[in-house]
Amino acid sequence: MKAVIQKVSGAETIIDGQLVSSINKGIVIFLGIAIDDNDNDIHWLINKIIKLRMFNTFDNNINEVKGEVLLVSQFTLQANVLKGNRPSFIKAAKSELAKTMYEKFLNQLNENLNTELKSGVFGADMLINLSNDGPVTIIYDSSLKLKK
Repeated sequence: MKAVIQKVSGAETIIDGQLVSSINKGIVIFLGIAIDDNDNDIHWLINKIIKLRMFNTFDNNINEVKGEVLLVSQFTLQANVLKGNRPSFIKAAKSELAKTMYEKFLNQLNENLNTELKSGVFGADMLINLSNDGPVTIIYDSSLKLKK
């Protein structure tokens, strides 16, 4: 499971010209789900995101600043671009599994936030407008997590 987290001053998702969701100060999480991801990856990643200190000169996390969160599914984070010029998505979870994992992630993240969680629409072709604040962008990959 890969996540790109961007600290933003504002962000929105638009589908077919219609505003679907928007946030003010907070974070946008782009989430890419792999074929071998499981509940442990969800738990690990949410724990990392909730505790991530990326506000006020890296002293506070999202809950401490009462920031807003926008979650966007992005299978292209699982692209393999090592060979050739066309990205391979062989490691990306198929739509049905990815949607189930995305919804679990969404629900568990929501349980751990002190603010309302907003999201895009799974599988939709979306326009994402955001203002990266800082800029601050952090990347997590649960396949690289340390084993205990």
